[in-house]
Amino acid sequence: MAHDTTNRVVSKPRVVLDTNVCLDLFVFRGPRCMTLSAALQLGEYNAVTREDCRAEWLAVLDYAQLALDAERRAQARDAFDTYVTCLPQSELSARSEARLPRCTDPDDQKFLELAWEAGAVALLTRDKALLRLKRRAVRDGLFTIATPETWSVDVTTTCLSAPLTPS
Repeated sequence: MAHDTTNRVVSKPRVVLDTNVCLDLFVFRGPRCMTLSAALQLGEYNAVTREDCRAEWLAVLDYAQLALDAERRAQARDAFDTYVTCLPQSELSARSEARLPRCTDPDDQKFLELAWEAGAVALLTRDKALLRLKRRAVRDGLFTIATPETWSVDVTTTCLSAPLTPS
């Protein structure tokens, strides 16, 4: 078992996925997310979110440019809800934001806050503004900020070709 920075015992390391990573993982099933997909399927990591991040995810699924029909939106929503735990506020630590770097995109600050409050080991993103903060986050001992394909996880290759679908 691992301990987060508040010394709570957690059974699996937590990771935070931003909305673009969720699109790659649960809608497009992009090959750059196959290692992450395998890690989540094998239960090696616990992807976490909070209500405002989940609300953003649900709103994005309705974007016209994605051209998702109701069935595909439901499949993506169900896959997200299967593999990403929405933490209640009581499970998020009330830590000061003083140590957190400020993202130039205020809409993405919530992902930094979530990673910090949840005691995550990594924030997985494709957002350039968030990725620019990775050195500072590591230097300050917060968490890793990386793209899914550069984030190394110890998983077997047996699940690498299987897309995420709810059980």
